[in-house]
Amino acid sequence: METNTSIVVVNKRRKKLSRFYTLLLYFLIFAFAGWLLETFYSVYELGHFTKRGFLYGPLCPIYGWGALILIIFFRQYKGKSIKLFFYSAIVFSFFEYIVSYGMDALFAAKWWDYSAEFFNLNGRISIFYSFVWGISAILFINHIYPFFKKKLNIILLKIPYTFQLHTLQILGIILIADTILSFIRNLI
Repeated sequence: METNTSIVVVNKRRKKLSRFYTLLLYFLIFAFAGWLLETFYSVYELGHFTKRGFLYGPLCPIYGWGALILIIFFRQYKGKSIKLFFYSAIVFSFFEYIVSYGMDALFAAKWWDYSAEFFNLNGRISIFYSFVWGISAILFINHIYPFFKKKLNIILLKIPYTFQLHTLQILGIILIADTILSFIRNLI
């Protein structure tokens, strides 16, 4: 009597986050990194901790949105530093101007003021920071994003998918609540 044994192959591929949740994760990481950068700069300049950013929590959304703009629209310019520099300097100067104008119009407050900077436009943007955005984009696209992407993929392989998903959902809800509460606080 011969038994027919079948070999069951277990699929080792793990389920990955959707594009939306991956971008949310990058947003949170780089918004937090921006908050850290702003906080350390503030401590360096003022000599003490100062609450930075618009939100209650430790995030500077402008950095998160900036990272997403780079990842979604400028990733194709990896290795093309001159194009990346000029396109991002223009786009991010425009982005910074619009955000500054919007924050001023909504809340009658300035989160930054470049009035003392050379060649500025209404204190909202300056040629120096346009240059910084161009250089930052080159560093981000060619070095920072690829490094984070590689390390993050390694880390995510070790964390169960449902835990990743639920954690991002909870953090997304907290971000939405923080944004709403911050808007209300600043409108009053």
